[in-house]
Amino acid sequence: MQYQNPVILSDYSDPDVIRVGDDFYMVASSFNHVPGVPVLHSKNLVEWELINYVLPEIPFERFNEVQHGHGAWAPSLRYHDGKFYCLIPFPDEGIFVSETSDPYGKWSLLRPLLLGKGYEDPCPVWADGKCYVAIAFAKSRIGFNSKLALFETDAELKTAADGYKIIYDGHDISPNIEGPKFYTRGKYFYILAPAGGVGTGWQVALRSENVYGPYQTKIIMVQGGTEINGPHQGALIDLDDSGEKWAFMHFQQMGAYGRVVHLQPAEWRNDWVFCGECHDDNLPGNPVQFGEYPVNVSTGYGIEPSDEFDGDKLSLVWQTPANRGDNWYSFKNGLRLNCAYYGGNSLADVPQLFMQKILYKNFSAKAKCRLNLENDGDEVGFVVFGQEYSYICVVRRDGQNYLEIRKGEIGGGEDETLAKSQPYDENYVTFQMSAKYENTHRLAYKFTFGGSAFTHKFYAAPGVWTGAKIGIYARSNAESRGSATFKFFRVVCTDSRVSKD
Repeated sequence: MQYQNPVILSDYSDPDVIRVGDDFYMVASSFNHVPGVPVLHSKNLVEWELINYVLPEIPFERFNEVQHGHGAWAPSLRYHDGKFYCLIPFPDEGIFVSETSDPYGKWSLLRPLLLGKGYEDPCPVWADGKCYVAIAFAKSRIGFNSKLALFETDAELKTAADGYKIIYDGHDISPNIEGPKFYTRGKYFYILAPAGGVGTGWQVALRSENVYGPYQTKIIMVQGGTEINGPHQGALIDLDDSGEKWAFMHFQQMGAYGRVVHLQPAEWRNDWVFCGECHDDNLPGNPVQFGEYPVNVSTGYGIEPSDEFDGDKLSLVWQTPANRGDNWYSFKNGLRLNCAYYGGNSLADVPQLFMQKILYKNFSAKAKCRLNLENDGDEVGFVVFGQEYSYICVVRRDGQNYLEIRKGEIGGGEDETLAKSQPYDENYVTFQMSAKYENTHRLAYKFTFGGSAFTHKFYAAPGVWTGAKIGIYARSNAESRGSATFKFFRVVCTDSRVSKD
């Protein structure tokens, strides 16, 4: 069976992947979005299902409000002595860990491993009865980058460290090195890491017989003549217990589509691992566009973006940009979104946006809701959100409902109204949008109202460290009992209907 990259065309940034028995598990960055740190499962590294989140909320008070680009950065996932450990960096708070014996179940509350600003990308390895954690540094918080460090903790990751030791300086040959993933094989400790920047970099391997170095360096994968820019941060995965079969997963930055996930072959030569397609034993590999399933099993797993709202809880695809309020939503004959108070005109910092990642190159989306807007200022809408965003909405003003199309940007002041309707007297509204891939970094989309002549074309923009997101919301500029009940949110892949590059 043959696969095509990316194997996940969706924003699962900074993926880390492990094998436990015949199962593969992945975690990824979630930044300020909750629930946080998604957990995915696969049997073959190609077909993935979203099964859980490590964090039901972010346990720091400031995340009750929107904190664009902050939060849970590049986590790592490891399995040791019957437990799954997820190490999560918060660049303003420190390195924390959560654990579980069941990745489908509840994860433990976070406990600290290294407190302080500027630490990122933690990854553990066990040796000599200890756990060693590799980290990188966020220059925006600590004043420097391009270095890797280690700190020690106990084998159960319960002891917080009081410092770290620099083990590698990449300024000369591995600038901007970050995202270390730590492994042992044979007599060596290995660190795989991206260098050179998200959009223009390459993959580096470090090795040493001593955990603290010195480390030898080798470039193991570059973009070469391919269209897979980066290729950036990822994970080396053993495919069975033989130690001979391996694969590598990493992300590629694709603008509004986000950081999409690729699968590469990997092989060992003279105690170095090389990723992608290798044409010369002395040269790094290049990313592949197609490949054979590394495990010859078909599951049909996938991530379903549509939601009929016919249960009593949200699908796992939905996230909000801040910790959720108790009064935001409920289920009764659909998803009822209450017009929770949020002051101001701009949608940029509204916490009760229920959003999901983009999953297809070309797609359409439709959401139908019943209106129960009671007070002036009550509003319900459909948004495509990024650093620049646009949305269609129904707003109540002067005792009547109106259709509007608006746009805005994070940090840009008040949103601009582009189109207004005559009074809208219907009890239901259907929001619709269609999206078309133009190139790797450009997604065009149009909004329409069901049965309406309103049509506007926009270009999607990525969020802060994320891809664009699509979603729905309700809000008010005063305390209100108004609401809107969504009957469905349906996303349809239209790739087969649109010519591709």
